[in-house]
Amino acid sequence: MAQNSQSTSGPDAATPGSGRRVSGVGRLLIVVYGILALAATGRSVFQIIDRFGEAPVAFTLSALAALVYIVATIALVAPGRLWYRVAWSTISFELAGVLVVGTLSLVAPHVLSMTDSDPFGRQSTVWSVYGMGYLFIPLVLPVLGMTWLAKRRAVTR
Repeated sequence: MAQNSQSTSGPDAATPGSGRRVSGVGRLLIVVYGILALAATGRSVFQIIDRFGEAPVAFTLSALAALVYIVATIALVAPGRLWYRVAWSTISFELAGVLVVGTLSLVAPHVLSMTDSDPFGRQSTVWSVYGMGYLFIPLVLPVLGMTWLAKRRAVTR
């Protein structure tokens, strides 16, 4: 007789391989990712259509951020180990993007084809000045996402 050593109690006990729906903190995380996906998509589409020539690198990065948020949202919702790995990859890429773009927007905005580092300016991106224009949510969210993913993984051990 085999004994199951996995613990599946608690509101966020959905394991990477299970088909259980996400609840609690995970649900809130997914909602915030979804909102950022919509916001970043709208922003990047508008920037690219309206004024791409002003800051093509920055606006391309806005579109990349939107894509990252869309894929991360889907990966956090979808069940299975593959999507768990995709979530880790996109959220890790997001954190790296926020750190790199945030730093460049402060110390060398010209590298991003920006004229200044105003996080609320015409040429800013979601990740400019570490997401200051979005209340630093783009900086904090991947850390929270990685923490949540690590706890989900621990449930399967």
